[in-house]
Amino acid sequence: MSIKCAFLFPGQGSQAVGMGQDFFNHSDIAKQMISDASARTGIDFENLLFEENDKLEKTEYTQPAILLVSAIAHKLFENELPMKPVYALGHSLGEFSALVSVGAIDAIDAVELVNLRGKLMAEACAGQDVGMLVSLGLDDTVVEEICDTQREAGLKVWPVNYNAAGQIVIAGIKPDLEVLAPILKEAKAKRAMLLNMSVASHCPLLESAIAPLAAKLTEMLKDEFIAPVVSNVTAKTYKTKEEALDLLPKQLVSPVLYKQSIANFDDDVDCYVEFGHGGVLKGLNRKSTTKPHFVVSDMASLATAIEEIAKLG
Repeated sequence: MSIKCAFLFPGQGSQAVGMGQDFFNHSDIAKQMISDASARTGIDFENLLFEENDKLEKTEYTQPAILLVSAIAHKLFENELPMKPVYALGHSLGEFSALVSVGAIDAIDAVELVNLRGKLMAEACAGQDVGMLVSLGLDDTVVEEICDTQREAGLKVWPVNYNAAGQIVIAGIKPDLEVLAPILKEAKAKRAMLLNMSVASHCPLLESAIAPLAAKLTEMLKDEFIAPVVSNVTAKTYKTKEEALDLLPKQLVSPVLYKQSIANFDDDVDCYVEFGHGGVLKGLNRKSTTKPHFVVSDMASLATAIEEIAKLG
């Protein structure tokens, strides 16, 4: 097949009770992966994913749940349509799902890894009233200048997710973010709203998580990339374990350059395939590209994606 696809994987914030249920109901592969992930981590993923609970919003559970569903979606797609992507790209946590898709880490190993990542992030933020806030409608430079000025005044706020044109997420101490919101609105932000997040991702508050995550990465990563992965830190590709070991720990405390990554490589692909619940990245990509974008989130969308990609090829 001559079609050139990029594989995309969502991050934290895309979770919802019921995600992956259709895969589980109709696929023995999905059942086995959920069973294996539960055995490895001690997390009851059937309960976590399919029953109302108060754990799914906690980052140590959110991260492995999202990755597991994304890995299942990709595995089922791959079984039906084996293809090598031009590159794989994930948003924050999604970079670890991207690594699974290119063979750089085993899926169940990755579930264990991001469960640890979530615990380390929660521990780094423990005892601090942290949060994240989305700013809509302002240029990057305006948000950056406002955050710089407020940090000089003693606030702990950092722009951390460059999602799309006019959309930046800011992380920091929640009371400081509450101070920041009216300042952003005064600068003509269309919206400045606190998000439902239990950690402050991609900022210096997570410094303590770097060393233990790096140690686990050294143990679990393989040097078997079948395709390059785009780094959130650099918006450039990498394809070796050595590069991954350098970049992934830095990702904890560095901004996610998502929109820059799409811009850098949009000309190299014919379409995007997003694996996992919610279609969050499809929403972001509407502002960045006109290329077709397929979301694989259940059996019906899996069949549709395969059918439509075949037409493109």
